[in-house]
Amino acid sequence: MARIIGVEIPGEKRIEIALRYIYGIGPTTALEICRRANIPLGTRAKDLTEQQLSQIVHAIQDGKYVIEGDLRREIGLNLKRLQAIKCYRGIRHLRGLPVRGQRTQTNARTRKGPRKTVGVVRNPNAKAGIH
Repeated sequence: MARIIGVEIPGEKRIEIALRYIYGIGPTTALEICRRANIPLGTRAKDLTEQQLSQIVHAIQDGKYVIEGDLRREIGLNLKRLQAIKCYRGIRHLRGLPVRGQRTQTNARTRKGPRKTVGVVRNPNAKAGIH
């Protein structure tokens, strides 16, 4: 397994796929990084030399991509700002509800979590006939 910017990337995968394991790098960005670093597509991550790994790191840094910790921090600060100004999206994030206009009467289970059944709790003394 190779390490790129503190992230273990799987050695068996092709480099354009393995780069996607870095948070903030998707398919298009991965191809762009490979092109900038002059690495042939289809090369397995385990077959990369130290020089090629350093070329990838330089391509990522020179491309001014926001990745990993910086990106997570930026996204977290954006959410905190929305919540602080009490805008609609911020409130939806606070309550754990869908943010982008999806329906909530049915579905939305990914955001809302498992169902919490609300029902009537019967009085245990009612059956015995004790008043």
